[in-house]
Amino acid sequence: MSKLELIDVVKRFGETGDAVIRGLSTRVAEGQMLVLLRPCGCGKTTTLQLVAGLLNPGRGSILIDGKEVAGAGWGLPPERRNLGMVFQSYAVWPHKTVFENVAYGLELRSVSKEELGRRARKALDLVHLGELGARYPSEISGGQQQRVALARAIVVEPSLLLLDEPLSNLDATLREQMRVELKVLQRQLGLASIYVTHDQAEAMVLADHLVVMRNGVIEQQGAAEAIFLRPRSGFIARFLGITNLPKGRIVEIGPGRARLEIDKLGAISAFVADDVRAELAAGATASVSIRPLEVAIADSRPDSSANAFEGRLIERIFLGDLTEYYVQSGEMRWRVHVASSHRFGPGDAVWLSFAPEAATVVLDN
Repeated sequence: MSKLELIDVVKRFGETGDAVIRGLSTRVAEGQMLVLLRPCGCGKTTTLQLVAGLLNPGRGSILIDGKEVAGAGWGLPPERRNLGMVFQSYAVWPHKTVFENVAYGLELRSVSKEELGRRARKALDLVHLGELGARYPSEISGGQQQRVALARAIVVEPSLLLLDEPLSNLDATLREQMRVELKVLQRQLGLASIYVTHDQAEAMVLADHLVVMRNGVIEQQGAAEAIFLRPRSGFIARFLGITNLPKGRIVEIGPGRARLEIDKLGAISAFVADDVRAELAAGATASVSIRPLEVAIADSRPDSSANAFEGRLIERIFLGDLTEYYVQSGEMRWRVHVASSHRFGPGDAVWLSFAPEAATVVLDN
């Protein structure tokens, strides 16, 4: 059974205002972490507020544990939805100890003193703060304060955990560490969760189910790896990382495969998903997404079974384990990532190639 289901949810502010959320439908399964991804202004936080009960939808339904908790113009208050929430700002009480912060939600539920102590200590142990219960927030680090906020959210054993960019205030090193710890904890507890972020790397680490939003609608959703490797639009391909996006005219298209004529490069073959193919036909223009790691670079023409073309290397950038090459071929400037043992320099004539299955036809938007 789904822990959360949103069915055709619409939200607008003001009677005549544009809809911030437009026909949003998705679900969160038991033990699954759903990540809402997109820069500010696309409705991610509004979606979280609708689920939390801080806002009501103008249309559609929201179900938690199979029970409708919100519909057009109405909604159960937050305290009746059995949710846990972790905010971007930590929101820990400075006048309470770490233990008291974590235990507060249990006090509101009139849990016995013995049960309160047991559950609060267990929650602190889960976030590795068992020895810091007597300290005040001013006596611990930002990362530890974020763990306090997380422990406070999970101690009440919520049906659903909501996380609103909880790691964005941490420094880069600590944020990377906390991503993994948060994922491990979520899996350990089997908690269904919704996580809002604008950070693509964070989304890739955490998401069991990734929802990419744009202008209040879902642009694409599914497994994070599948969306990264098989984006359906140029917008998603660019947003989820560096990619090459040559544009051309479709000369042949069928189930799973298309050929495009790229100006000054010739014809290339690429994978095409069924839903993308349904919107295209021979003669239409489309782009092809090829990630830099999928492009091979050599000093001679490779096997003819691959898409291959000649170019000139114009820049080489050392990135540590990888080297990034910029290669000009016709009007297209390619980015290529290879192991740093490769040695080419500016001005070298090179051949670029990639397998048809490494390229994905995407819609232009």
